[in-house]
Amino acid sequence: MEVIQGLKYSENHEWVRKEGGRAVIGITDFAQEEFGVIVFVELPEVGDTLKAGDPIGSMESVKTVTEIYAPVSGKVIQVNSKLQENPGIINMRAL
Repeated sequence: MEVIQGLKYSENHEWVRKEGGRAVIGITDFAQEEFGVIVFVELPEVGDTLKAGDPIGSMESVKTVTEIYAPVSGKVIQVNSKLQENPGIINMRAL
């Protein structure tokens, strides 16, 4: 697995990146490659309160369904709504 400077990683292959006073959460390239093509994503809602280690959503691929866990605690202020329409964009390297 490639370790990218500026990201902190969880045991469950989520990452978090600090941007000012906010945190951006995603999944590692390793995880998305292992899962294969992502066909459905369930995300938290704006306004939800996250607790580190708790499930916050799920991903479904042609291989499996897996939960996504919060790597940090906080309040959701924005989600990537494009994932609802096209969950396969997770498989595109965005960093």
